[in-house]
Amino acid sequence: MKMRKKAAPRIGLRSNLEGYLFISPWLLGFFALTGGPLLFSLYVSFTNYNITSRRDWIGLSNYSEMFFQDPLFWKSISNTLWYVAVGVPFSAIAAIAVSALLSQKVWGGGFFRMLFYMPTVLAGVAMYMLWMQMLGPQTGLINTVLRFFGIEGPSWLTDPAWTKPSLVLMRLWGIGTSMLLYLSAIHSVPKQLYEAAEIDGAGRIRRFFKITIPMITPIIFFDVVTTMIGAFQVFQEAYVMSENGAGGPASSLLFYNLHLFNEAFVDYRMGYASAMAWFLFVIVMIITVINMSASKYWVHYEGGDNR
Repeated sequence: MKMRKKAAPRIGLRSNLEGYLFISPWLLGFFALTGGPLLFSLYVSFTNYNITSRRDWIGLSNYSEMFFQDPLFWKSISNTLWYVAVGVPFSAIAAIAVSALLSQKVWGGGFFRMLFYMPTVLAGVAMYMLWMQMLGPQTGLINTVLRFFGIEGPSWLTDPAWTKPSLVLMRLWGIGTSMLLYLSAIHSVPKQLYEAAEIDGAGRIRRFFKITIPMITPIIFFDVVTTMIGAFQVFQEAYVMSENGAGGPASSLLFYNLHLFNEAFVDYRMGYASAMAWFLFVIVMIITVINMSASKYWVHYEGGDNR
């Protein structure tokens, strides 16, 4: 018995060492390529670093300028919050609706699933150029179709009031990945629940809202959190679809990451851009923690454990 008691800690230590050995390539990559640059960016956020030579300690000056002296900072914040608040719910609702339709056993279901997923594999810049053509005010496909029905379409990407709605509309084009997540979740809902509800006289719509939605809330939660984090980092769309990547017209497409990029790689104010990056990190962390805390009130896991 004594031999076994002595051997148990050794076996556990050996297993731990083997585990760390197997993940050592990832750990090395993390500390060298992620952890190190993160700490460096935190340091330079308190300096006037300009990529080439200057790196003088200036304390909280970058953060003070960001909050009190940079009007484009607050413009970029408002644009990004609008995009997150509107784009994330719209894309989630669209993905759930499409997945619910595609979950029905109809002829050609596999073809339509492929059709909805296909846009997600297209190259980003090529897709943005395609949408710029489609959103053209005179010859664009969308306004041409609207004109056919007697509706005069807006000047999508040249009207400040319609630029962000244009990007939200374009975002619905790429819901294929979310659609597959919801589709798999819907197929995993126990059939007995639907049968029992049908016996009790519940119709399709009632079954959808009372059974399907509650049962797929873990996937909804995962999709909303990850989509929200991605929406806070929107950059490519605004950079490609605004003139010279400036976020025009009238700074309506000047999202936070685009403003950060311009400060870092156009004006070479890397210290100021690092301060902006850390502020964005704090904002995303706070919102994610709030989402995690609120999830226990609406996310329902199998077995009744909401944690």
